[in-house]
Amino acid sequence: MISIIIPIYNAEKTIGKALDSVKNQTWNGEFEIIAVNDGSTDRSQEIVEIYRQKNPEMNIILINQENAGVSKARNSALRTSKGEFIALLDADDEWLPEKTTRQMKILMDAQLNADFVASLWNDEKVGFPYAVNPENQLVEITLKRLLIKITGQTSTAIFKRKILENTGYFDESQRYSEDANFWMRISKHNRMYLLPQRCVYAGGGKKSFGISGLSANLKEMEKGIQKNIREMYLTNRINFPEYLFYFVFSKLKYFIRPFRAKFNG
Repeated sequence: MISIIIPIYNAEKTIGKALDSVKNQTWNGEFEIIAVNDGSTDRSQEIVEIYRQKNPEMNIILINQENAGVSKARNSALRTSKGEFIALLDADDEWLPEKTTRQMKILMDAQLNADFVASLWNDEKVGFPYAVNPENQLVEITLKRLLIKITGQTSTAIFKRKILENTGYFDESQRYSEDANFWMRISKHNRMYLLPQRCVYAGGGKKSFGISGLSANLKEMEKGIQKNIREMYLTNRINFPEYLFYFVFSKLKYFIRPFRAKFNG
């Protein structure tokens, strides 16, 4: 069974489409959907309740909590989940119909021994430091590659439950780049892949970084990124020269990023 984790905050305009995208999956296995209403002040809770009543076969569990942030909402759902596999889906994103079928094929391939599989989304393309392996047509995700460039948008990820056991949960104190932090910690004990196919339509088709939502707050995003780099050093995942390199590299990207967002918008 796949447990689908959906944090919700004031998503009345999009949550129905997100749930529809789960309903339209071609994978013929079992799902449970754990939606966490994180203190929404709009009709999000009501919309999910109505949707659940109209689609009793979808096994939707709704948790209501006071607003505490996306990481705590995801963790609440993760601790409730029972599936052998975990999939993340944000309330303003939509899965393409073949998503879970394609990713579960990889996760269930004994030769690949994959623990975590993400995919491309929206306008994302495979680029440096990532490359497609011609033998298996997948992209390997490693810590040092993640430190250069984050891949694996949250709603693209599916992973085995063992990751919760050997890695833990999202850092609830971190509001920005919290998914990247989780991916970096996952990389210590698990084999991670990127499927180089677009499987998610996210945020109405927005650009991949710095255009809307939390990622538009470039200063806070950079603080989150620097926190991740520092944590990897303090936990001995990288040495001091590497820490200095990634620190400077991230700062350079931070100063360039506003110009890229302006000219690519």
